[in-house]
Amino acid sequence: MTDNLRIRPLEKTDYPQWLPLWDGYNAFYGRSSETALDPAITAMTWSRFFDAYEPVHALVAESEGRLIGLTHYLFHRSTTMIQPNCYLQDLFTNAEARGKGVGRALIEGVYEAARAVGAPRVYWMTHETNETAMALYDKVAEKSGFLVYRKMV
Repeated sequence: MTDNLRIRPLEKTDYPQWLPLWDGYNAFYGRSSETALDPAITAMTWSRFFDAYEPVHALVAESEGRLIGLTHYLFHRSTTMIQPNCYLQDLFTNAEARGKGVGRALIEGVYEAARAVGAPRVYWMTHETNETAMALYDKVAEKSGFLVYRKMV
């Protein structure tokens, strides 16, 4: 584990350190240069974290005053349970933090947030080629067996 690691909610003053992590996450999934997200999406995503009416939340991993990872998650209703589900949408650590327990700590932070609101399930997706992340995910969760289908409309 990285020395002095602290998992905490995102703060408005974190933007200058959050943005490079967000950009790195998006670049990892091929959203950079010509395929980069519209800046309006980044601006809206950022504003949602601080809007009490939004179900979107963010945690960051901080070490020695520097942000080294992020996770974004949201709560939503389901037709199969009364309590909300928690969807862990984004998880990213900078390259130097990988393999040092930061990703696991961020996931545990989401688990804690889910328990705090009575959400019995946290779930997420990753790309089938993301083998490094899946090595961690196999240790902290179980595969559901479901495949994801989607179509842009």
